[in-house]
Amino acid sequence: MDEQIFDKIQQLINEVEKVVFGKREIIQMTVAALLAGGHVLFEDIPGVGKTQLVKALAKAVESDYARIQFTPDLLPNDILGVSIFNSETHQFEFRKGAIFTSILLADEINRTTPRTQAALLEAMSEGHVTIDNQTYPLSPHFFVLATQNPIEYEGTFPLPEAQLDRFLFRLHIGYPDYENELQLLLGEKQQSVEDIRPILSDRALSQLKETVKQVYIDEQVARYALDLVRNSRRHNAVELGISPRGAIAFIQGAKAFALTQSRMFVTPADLQKIMPAVFGHRLLLKGGLAASSEKNAEVMEQILQQTAVPVRR
Repeated sequence: MDEQIFDKIQQLINEVEKVVFGKREIIQMTVAALLAGGHVLFEDIPGVGKTQLVKALAKAVESDYARIQFTPDLLPNDILGVSIFNSETHQFEFRKGAIFTSILLADEINRTTPRTQAALLEAMSEGHVTIDNQTYPLSPHFFVLATQNPIEYEGTFPLPEAQLDRFLFRLHIGYPDYENELQLLLGEKQQSVEDIRPILSDRALSQLKETVKQVYIDEQVARYALDLVRNSRRHNAVELGISPRGAIAFIQGAKAFALTQSRMFVTPADLQKIMPAVFGHRLLLKGGLAASSEKNAEVMEQILQQTAVPVRR
């Protein structure tokens, strides 16, 4: 049974890689976030394949997909929906917004106002939308992939730390390497999203999410994860370390990542691998250096070096 599960996950990764080739590790992390029931923030420049990745993933898991381009004039109702009075029935009818989908691409999320950001992030956390005291559930597989440009700050509204915490991973796709970019220019490997085959049904995805919960984590490995979290709070360059919610996300992400590695148990290496994606957007550094990715990476490396790795018995 485990082999069938592992095979399905690898098929899913392989299928998405047909469209976004040369970025298998990023695809694997994105799939891990999907299986863990989390959300992903892509901090990247335009044109590196974020939209293609989202479209390909949506087709491969047989899910509906929507894209919202965030702008300063976007209102919460544009995302959530609105109740409109029907003059014929003399009743209010709810018109669903773009958030009522399974996979949502929230493009340039930091270009809209905090009020609109909060509307989306609340839905991400709660799994439902409340309009006029009426609650509307979202898809059980509601999965947000948000983007923001890390080098363009004019006219933007940076996400506060409490809202960044709603994202399981922060990932960077980055430029392709030389050979992959050459193949991209020659059109030799990349396929169209239309060529993507459905790999996972809605039911199969639900089963995989249940399987993530069954992935084993030894107490010593859990202690190692907690030591990393607590050392993030003690580091002299850190103003605000990883919260208990972040620690839970760390374990959940590690379990899902282990599954994408065709394992039913978590290793210290899994924690080390996903740590930058989990910790990077949750650490608030002293001296206003939270926006410095180089300093952030340096601090995380120091935390890793200061934390003893459990020895296998």
